Amino acid sequence: MDDIFVAQLMSTSLQTVTPDTLVEEAAKTMMDHDIGSVLVVDEEDHLEGILTSTDFVQIVAERRPKDETPVSAYMSRDPITTTAQTPIRDVADSMIEHGFHHLPVIDGDDLIGIVTTTDLAAYLSQVRTPSPT
Repeated sequence: MDDIFVAQLMSTSLQTVTPDTLVEEAAKTMMDHDIGSVLVVDEEDHLEGILTSTDFVQIVAERRPKDETPVSAYMSRDPITTTAQTPIRDVADSMIEHGFHHLPVIDGDDLIGIVTTTDLAAYLSQVRTPSPT
């Protein structure tokens, strides 16, 4: 697994929102695309944060739906990121250490992808043969 890198597993079809996007719109984007997070970018498409399905638990617990709350109120700012050349073992270790399910992939200041626990599980399911029962 040390020779498998993030670039081979990451998604490059990214769903992004701005910090001013309402959480209702972000939720609709996530539902429409059947994804667990949206990446929050500025007007130059530089990563500012991430909003995940886990954040919506807090949103629902604290606010009434349709209260016109911007994404910036709940997004994780300065998210931990990875690069396309990072070995997936390092990414998996980071996800476990921090309890994350999504890691944005950057190249310098440019957002180029996202790698998720689903991506890692899909890779492992193709690589490993199930143990005998």
